[in-house]
Amino acid sequence: MIRVLLAEDQALVRGALVSLLSLEEDIEVVAEAGRGDEVLAWARAAAPDIALLDIGLPGIDGLEVAAQLRDALPAVRVVMLTTFNRPGYLRRAMEAGAAGFLLKDAPAAELARAIRAAVAGHRVVDPGLAAAALSQGENPLTAREREVLEQARRHGTVAELAAALHLSPGTTRNHLSTIMQKLDAHSRIEAIRVAEERGWL
Repeated sequence: MIRVLLAEDQALVRGALVSLLSLEEDIEVVAEAGRGDEVLAWARAAAPDIALLDIGLPGIDGLEVAAQLRDALPAVRVVMLTTFNRPGYLRRAMEAGAAGFLLKDAPAAELARAIRAAVAGHRVVDPGLAAAALSQGENPLTAREREVLEQARRHGTVAELAAALHLSPGTTRNHLSTIMQKLDAHSRIEAIRVAEERGWL
């Protein structure tokens, strides 16, 4: 049996996925988590072969959870699930060690095939998403610039943002200006929107 840990914050979706996977003779869901910060403990307790992770988990997002599993339990294969067709997420998932990346609207049979392939050591990626990721190119933002933009979602003024980042207001403005140039955005809000749409944030 292939032992699966499923992390999905929407109980209805989680229940539907468990029901679908239980129809497969060789797949068993051995643990369920509704939050990202619960996954590592569940994985240690349940010893799954594979973790199916939603990207938009509360607590810690699925991409960070994938990196945690890679570092703490490298034998656990990870397949990311998302409703968002954002190529940047695919790149970030692969950087975090994920073996697969599927959209949630994929047929149930495709999910089961992806689980079997990932456990067998193969990479499984939604073909449309893979093509989009290749055509879009690399994320132009540095890790520091991503951090600045992430904090900019939470803090309204430059002074608040600078304080949160432990930077001077001038340095913070310089980072924001560079980010907007790279993303061809006319404002901080537009830069955040562009980065989110492309899965870079």
